[in-house]
Amino acid sequence: MTSQKISFPRQHARTMRFSLGAPRAFTVSPDGERVIFIRSESGTDRVGRLWVLDLPKDGAPGERVVADPVALLGGSQERLSAQERARRERSREGSSGIVGYAVDAAAELAAFALSGKVYVAELRAGTARALPVPGPVIDPRPSPDGRHVAYVSKGELRVVGAEGDGDRALAEPDGANVTYGLAEFIAAEEMKRSRGFWWSPQSDRLLVARVDDSPVQRWWISDPAHPDRRPAEVAYPAAGTPNAEVRLFLMGLDGTRTEVVWDRARHPYLAQVHWSSNGAPLLLVQARDQRGQLFLAVDTETGATRTVHADEDPVWLEIFPGVPAWAPDGRLVRIADEGGARVLAVGDRPLTGAQLQLQAVLDIGESDVLVSASAGEEAAAPEVGESHVYRVNELGVERVSEGVGVHSAVRAGGVTVMVSRVPDRPGARVEVFRDGKPVATVADRSERPVLSARPHLTEGGARRIPCAVLLPEGYDESDGPLPVLMDPYGGPHGRRVLAAHTPHLTSQWFADQGFAVVVADGRGTPGRSPGWEKAIKDDMAHVVVDDQVEALHALADRFPLDLGRVAIRGWSFGGYLAALAVLRRPDVFHAAVVGAPVTDQRLYDTHYTERYLGDPTEQPEVYARNSVITDEGLSGAADQVRPMMIVHGLADDNVVVAHSLRLSSALLSAGRPHEVLPLSGVTHMTPQEQVAENLLLLQVDFLKRSLGLDG
Repeated sequence: MTSQKISFPRQHARTMRFSLGAPRAFTVSPDGERVIFIRSESGTDRVGRLWVLDLPKDGAPGERVVADPVALLGGSQERLSAQERARRERSREGSSGIVGYAVDAAAELAAFALSGKVYVAELRAGTARALPVPGPVIDPRPSPDGRHVAYVSKGELRVVGAEGDGDRALAEPDGANVTYGLAEFIAAEEMKRSRGFWWSPQSDRLLVARVDDSPVQRWWISDPAHPDRRPAEVAYPAAGTPNAEVRLFLMGLDGTRTEVVWDRARHPYLAQVHWSSNGAPLLLVQARDQRGQLFLAVDTETGATRTVHADEDPVWLEIFPGVPAWAPDGRLVRIADEGGARVLAVGDRPLTGAQLQLQAVLDIGESDVLVSASAGEEAAAPEVGESHVYRVNELGVERVSEGVGVHSAVRAGGVTVMVSRVPDRPGARVEVFRDGKPVATVADRSERPVLSARPHLTEGGARRIPCAVLLPEGYDESDGPLPVLMDPYGGPHGRRVLAAHTPHLTSQWFADQGFAVVVADGRGTPGRSPGWEKAIKDDMAHVVVDDQVEALHALADRFPLDLGRVAIRGWSFGGYLAALAVLRRPDVFHAAVVGAPVTDQRLYDTHYTERYLGDPTEQPEVYARNSVITDEGLSGAADQVRPMMIVHGLADDNVVVAHSLRLSSALLSAGRPHEVLPLSGVTHMTPQEQVAENLLLLQVDFLKRSLGLDG
């Protein structure tokens, strides 16, 4: 039991942002008799275990562990390969033990990787065992019939019998930089595609991605704290440079191989793959500028493809979870930007309108599609920070989730698992419904925070910018206006204003140190409309800063904000935004904590950066305009120099430390004082407990010093 004397920074670090002990990665068996999920034993236990919730038609539901890494490893230390570490970094996975799994079609057999080995678990019997195969192993997946397991080892795509027999390679690397069955860097980091192979519904063949990253430039990530260690080689496709070459093959268990053919020169990005019994294999491929994409059906005999649908957009096209896919009747299910809204389309017909902003397809049933969505710009009433689950079909739209919050779901066999996060309670509520009636809950074992977040969810300014405002515990109006801390992410795919408790805990802790904390989701962030997100095209720097300023000034009319003492902090895109704020608007922002910022857009990856800013060789002026370190980036008044703390992990292979070093050099050349805090051995995440704790404490110290609050 957690002592109440523990500080929030220590608890926040120890619990990995209160994620430990929370159930996740749910799967429902097609017969509706089992819910499979991952959960650690407690809010401080990092070891993920595989669980099953039994849902007998007659009798009480019950949870049981089917795979415990502590027992399976016999107390031995878990070992991870460099490729597995990189894979987890791409998915922002910081825990240990079982962090992912895959099941056969009946959800009878699960496979997972543990310490570089393949394990299978028989979910009814509750037994787990290792298979005798060469390692280190990545991404094992059972065939739909449960008779085989495919996995990747040392760049080979291999298959073994579920009993451990007949292990063999289906595809071996034919070059030093070639892998089979793995997602390339930008697919995993930017396209939401973490996989590199897919089983056929008949279990007799696979679609397998071949990745050759020899065209990709090499970067070297060294650890200055350990000069005796060799730098790590990273194939990093920076904006304007070559990507990995990705091809796709149909491979039979009998050794046959057929290449899938499409115009890869015109559409080089393999964004999504879907293969179900409802139709031919389905691919989503994109042009490099992401303004055009094709939905392709694959002929499994010849490898030829035919276009099922084509999309074009003058700005860019987004990729969404759960689509494209086939409906049971063979129609294409997709999410599209049409008529100023993000809609669900089945076949040629959009089934939703401007009232909803679609986020993902969760399940496709015989008579409906289950989706997650937020209220669109034309919704009857604003739902700041909310996401809900809806059933959609030709007859209309029905909300399934209830109450203010952030909701998601999985569904199969008449059973729905609803995961709800709400503003007035930490953690998640996981409810299991059968045919719409509650039958069970899944316990959330995450720790209860030592403080309680109290976000005021509202909108600010003429643009109705979604905002959360947090004031110190016990604040009274007679205390007067408070120094302000803007605490945004503020960029694409990073919604921070959420109608949930846990996401606001760190902001609340900063508020309790004597600040009014403001979180604002301006243009570019998801959840409002396609136009809202795409407003940053070619001009993200000015747009995102302007919206932070608009939100701040609008909220000052309703909340006790001291506009003479305003700081800003952020990480990744938020760090970029924080640096821009104090450099370009020193009249508004008086100090900044700049964490892992993307300061030079030419140093970030192709798929992300070119989506927003185009090709740097064709639009160098756009990159200069959106850079922190150009003359325009340092354009703030010279007599309004603002304190800045720059924080960066030296082992970061996503936003490399060169971003911060170049910023520091530019500031030094411009005569602008600043502080640099290098984090040895830290990647883009900060999972190390002591580092994460002290990082919060050092930020508060810096902010108080910089705003004159330390007296």
